[in-house]
Amino acid sequence: MSENAKFAAYVQDNIRGIGEDTAFLGMTQIWLREAIRHNYAQNFTWLGRPIIQVPQDQYAIQELIWTCRPDLIIETGIAHGGSLILSASMLAMLDYCDALEAGTVLDPKASRRKVVGVDIDIRAHNRAGIEEHPMAHKITTIQGSSVAPDIFEQVKAHAEGYERIMVFLDSNHTHEHVLAELEVYAPLTSKGSYCVVWDTGVEDLPDEMCADRPWGKGDNPRTAVWEYQKRLADEGRTAADGDKLAFELDKTIENKIVITASVDGFLRRV
Repeated sequence: MSENAKFAAYVQDNIRGIGEDTAFLGMTQIWLREAIRHNYAQNFTWLGRPIIQVPQDQYAIQELIWTCRPDLIIETGIAHGGSLILSASMLAMLDYCDALEAGTVLDPKASRRKVVGVDIDIRAHNRAGIEEHPMAHKITTIQGSSVAPDIFEQVKAHAEGYERIMVFLDSNHTHEHVLAELEVYAPLTSKGSYCVVWDTGVEDLPDEMCADRPWGKGDNPRTAVWEYQKRLADEGRTAADGDKLAFELDKTIENKIVITASVDGFLRRV
């Protein structure tokens, strides 16, 4: 076994150990609840744009994009645009590395790799911040409800011809809305890639922490994931590419980063 393989095996053993350490994971849940009280996830930026995610989830995005090498990333929920910028910058890095490997001159604006972001309300200052950013040429924004048929048709049109697609769902966090998003967006995920459902951790929060929101325990992104998985298992669906539509919950990612807003939210299409 090579030294690189030995280290990879060592890391996998670390991750398995974390996943089996219920006391450690329990302490993490306590930390996350207290972090929410301090609005911890709102304190960070990516290349200058606010990104409302804990840094560990940002790391997970980086690793997923580098590993899966998507040509198109679809995101629902834009907020300040930091997640769009993160995705676009990683796609730009893939372009850069491809050019280096091929020995070709890179024209950043000629790249086919793109990000499509959907939000029901793209506020003017956020739209301006996104459009003024150096990564703007890789981003298309669409304003409207992510589950409205006409909006989804626009997204689907952008997805035409792409073979490696990744999806991030981070808009309205009610069970009904996220389940509706999963029904239409998850099938766009290419085999081996991911549909990531953010903020599944709402299921673990005390009721008072969601008192001013239309979602909470029993009505949130994680319950939507569970229901969607059940539907797929019961119905044996087929995707547009003709293959079986099935997703596995990738626990390795969440056990690796430990601090995440998305327990049971990393869905890998298999």
